[in-house]
Amino acid sequence: MQAIILAAGMGKRLGELTKDNTKCMIEVCGIRLIDRMLSQLAGLDLKRVILVVGYQADNLMSHIGHRYDGRLRIEYVMNPIYDRTNNIYSLALAKQQLQEDDTLLLESDLVFEDRMLKLLVGNPYPNLALVAKYETWMDGTMVRIDSENNIVSFVPKKAFRYSDVPFYYKTCNMYKFSKEFSRNQYVPFLEAYSKAMGNNEYYEQVLRVITALDKSALRALPITDEKWYEIDDIQDRDIAETIFAKDAGQLERFHQCYGGYWRFPQMKDFCYLVNPFFPTDRMKDEIRANFDTLLTQYPSGMKVNSLLAGKYFGIRQEMVCVGNGAAELIKCLMENHCKGKTGFVFPTFEEYPNRADADDKVIFSPENPDFRYSSQDVKDFFGNKEIKNLLLVNPDNPSGNYIPFKELMDLVEWTAHRSVSLVVDESFVDFTDNHTEASLLHNDILTAYPHLTVVKSISKSYGVPGLRLGIAASGNTAMMAEMRREVAIWNINSFAEFYMQIFNKYEKDYHEACSKFIAEREIFHEELKTIPFLRVIPSQANFFLCEVTDRFTSGQLTGLLLKSGNILVKDCGGKRAFAGKNYIRIAVRSREDNSLLVEKLRKL
Repeated sequence: MQAIILAAGMGKRLGELTKDNTKCMIEVCGIRLIDRMLSQLAGLDLKRVILVVGYQADNLMSHIGHRYDGRLRIEYVMNPIYDRTNNIYSLALAKQQLQEDDTLLLESDLVFEDRMLKLLVGNPYPNLALVAKYETWMDGTMVRIDSENNIVSFVPKKAFRYSDVPFYYKTCNMYKFSKEFSRNQYVPFLEAYSKAMGNNEYYEQVLRVITALDKSALRALPITDEKWYEIDDIQDRDIAETIFAKDAGQLERFHQCYGGYWRFPQMKDFCYLVNPFFPTDRMKDEIRANFDTLLTQYPSGMKVNSLLAGKYFGIRQEMVCVGNGAAELIKCLMENHCKGKTGFVFPTFEEYPNRADADDKVIFSPENPDFRYSSQDVKDFFGNKEIKNLLLVNPDNPSGNYIPFKELMDLVEWTAHRSVSLVVDESFVDFTDNHTEASLLHNDILTAYPHLTVVKSISKSYGVPGLRLGIAASGNTAMMAEMRREVAIWNINSFAEFYMQIFNKYEKDYHEACSKFIAEREIFHEELKTIPFLRVIPSQANFFLCEVTDRFTSGQLTGLLLKSGNILVKDCGGKRAFAGKNYIRIAVRSREDNSLLVEKLRKL
C-alpha cells in the first residue's frame, strides 16, 4: 500500500499564514500539518508516499528534507500550474502512481486522530471514503448513503439543500482505493472528465460520476467520535487548535471562548446556564418565518425596545433599560452608577466585583460548607460597614443560594432605611420552586423603593443566549434615563426585538417550561448524589455546585470529562471564595444530556 498526499494548493484564505508557505506547512498546536500527517503515515506499513506539490514547493521539500529517511520513502510530483488548476489536475499528474498499488488518498490540510487511518487500513472493504455526519462547520462535498453504507450520491455545493441536512455526510477527504479500482474505474473516468470539463475541478467530481452508475465499488465508512478538522481559513485553525490541544491546554482554550461552543457540535456544554425547555418549537418557527425581514431590517431604538421590555415584564417603560445581554448593563451600572464602597457576597458572579475598584470592595464570605446565607446574615455582616451599595445575585452563582421573597423584601427595607443602593440580579429566579411569586419586577415595588435596581438576563431562564438580551429596572427613573443614554441607540438586533415583541403569546408555555425544569432538576440532583466523589450542594438555580471530595482535583475531573466524554463542566477551584478547595459547577440540561453526564461520572 502507498499514500498520495495532495499539497499543491495556495491556501489563499489563510492570508498571512500562507504568504510564504503552502497550506500544509502551517502549525496546529505547534506541529506542522505535513509533519503530523507524515508521522502518522510512518506508523503504517507503506511502500512509499507520493507528495503532489506546487505552490512554495521548494520550501516544503526543503523542510521535509531527509527527516523521514528510514521511516518513509517519499517521492514528489510537481504541479507547475498550481495557480490555474485545481486538485483534479494534481491527482491526474500522479495517475500512473495511483494505478501501481493500493492507495490512501489524503488532502494535506487535514488534522486527524491516528485511529482514522487505522479505520481505513483495517477495514476489509477495498474502496472506502471516510465520512462524518454533517455538522454546521462543514463545507464542500457531501454524500448521501444507504443503510449498507453504499454511497448513493455525491452532493456538490450547488446541489446542497439545508432541508436535506439530516441525510448528509461530509467526506473527510481521506480515501482508500484498490489499484484495480484506480486502473479500471477512477483513472479512466478522471481522464474523460478532465478532457470534457477542464482542469479547474475537484477530483471528487469524478467519484460523483462513478457513483451515479448502477454498480459503484466505492463505499462510505462513517466515523463516530473520532476527531478531525479541515483547515481552510484562520477560524478553522483556531477551532482545530482547541480540539487538538493537550488536556489542560484544551480546557483553557475552551474557557477562553466564553461561549461560542456551537462551533464544537459534538461537545456537551454543562457550563453555560440556560433553560433546556424554552423557547418552544412553535415560537422558534415564528422567528424562522420572519427571518428574512429581521435579517435585512434595522431594529428599533431604545424608546421602542424599552416599551417592549416593559410589556414583557409588566412594568412601566420609563423604569427599564434594555441591554445587549445583562453584561452590557452590568458594566454600565457598576462603572457609572455604583460608585464608592460596595458590598459583595462571595462566591458570586464575578462580572460584578470585577467591574468595581479593588479598594471599594467589601466582601462577605459565608463560613459554612454550602456557602448558605440569609438576609439576616447579610445584615449582620454589613450592619457595621460603611457601604454605599450592596450587590446580591439571587439565586447566587455558583452556590445556588436563594433568599426567599419575604426575606429579600426585608433586606430591601433595611437597605432603604440605611440609604444603601441595592442591586439584585435575579437572572435565575424563575428556576426557584416558587418562581411565579419570586420576582421583584413589579411597578409597586420599584416605585416604593427607588434605591433598588433589578438586573435580569433574558439568556438564562428564557433559553435564548444567542439573542443577547437583558434588562435593568428601577424606580429611579432619572438613573434609568441616564443608562439608556449611555448605551448605544441600536444596542440590540432585530431578532432580539422581535423575540420581545412576540413573547407574551408564549408566556404560558414559558411557565410550563420552568415547572418542567424544576422537576428535571430534582431528578438530576438525586442522580448526582449517587456519585461517591461528589458532594452536591442543593440549588434553586439551573446548576449545582459540587465539591470534589475524593480521587480527583476539580481540574483533573474537568479535564477527564472533556477528554473521555467531550463534556465541559465549570472548574470553580480557582475562585477566591473556595480557598483552593475543589469545586465544579454543573448546569442542568435535558433528561438525555443529564443521564449521559451521570453515566460518564459513574464510569470514572
